[in-house]
Amino acid sequence: MDYLRIKIFVDSTADMAPDWFEKLDVDMVPLKVIWSDGTQEDDTRDSSELMNFYEKISKTSELPKTSQPTVFEFLQKYRNAEQSGYEGIVVLTLSSKMSGTANSAATAAKEAKIPVEIFDTKLASSVIPLVARRARELANQGMNPKEIVQQLVIDREKDKFQAIFYVSDFSFLVKGGRVSKIQGFFGTVLKFKVGVWIDKNGEMIPFGRTRGKSHAYDMLIEQSGKYIPFGSKVILCMVHANAEAEAKELLEKMKEKYEVVDASFHMTGKVITTHVGPGMCGFGIEVV
Repeated sequence: MDYLRIKIFVDSTADMAPDWFEKLDVDMVPLKVIWSDGTQEDDTRDSSELMNFYEKISKTSELPKTSQPTVFEFLQKYRNAEQSGYEGIVVLTLSSKMSGTANSAATAAKEAKIPVEIFDTKLASSVIPLVARRARELANQGMNPKEIVQQLVIDREKDKFQAIFYVSDFSFLVKGGRVSKIQGFFGTVLKFKVGVWIDKNGEMIPFGRTRGKSHAYDMLIEQSGKYIPFGSKVILCMVHANAEAEAKELLEKMKEKYEVVDASFHMTGKVITTHVGPGMCGFGIEVV
């Protein structure tokens, strides 16, 4: 049986490691970072460029703004896919609670000549590569774009995917307005590592605070256990913003609680780093 040739797109907040793009036949639509002097730069997956960005943003007195891809940029990607012989497209975007990227993708889809389905993951960062991996698996089973998205919705409702992390400088999330405000939570929180979880509605919710790396690891693992029972078989995408050693330590702690069948490491891109700050560490997790 001949299956449709399906292209998968993610936006750059997926924080996908470079080798995953070829492995999953995925393309990326970049968001942009806009500095106070008006200069713009595309989000990227180049590790040396990201390391330079981590240093730059840690020293800046005024955080840059971020902007979503335009409708035209999405449409150009769709047309390129069509011209390359693809017969359908699945677009995985970060949560619509955090950005209008899903709207841009959907508006462009109306002009595409091949079927385009948009999936608002209601997530962000390194959990989206796991969603992309699942989408490719479904495509390889012969599902069309609409069927793939229908199954991803079911997966999402069953809590198959979770995104949990901590930030080392909570001021980035506060300044960016990307966290749901919890009355009385903030106080002296800026001196702590703050645990953040993306809930079912696609909003970033702070759930705990602690001092020190070891306590922070325990805080994340405890939160994970509320949704994914310890002992489960899982796939992990560890993510960090210039905190690779912490991501590796956290992975070893996770292996004590879960049967980790696969794990990979991903760096946060420029847009995610702008909102969470250097020192962020956490994981995307999928129940197998």
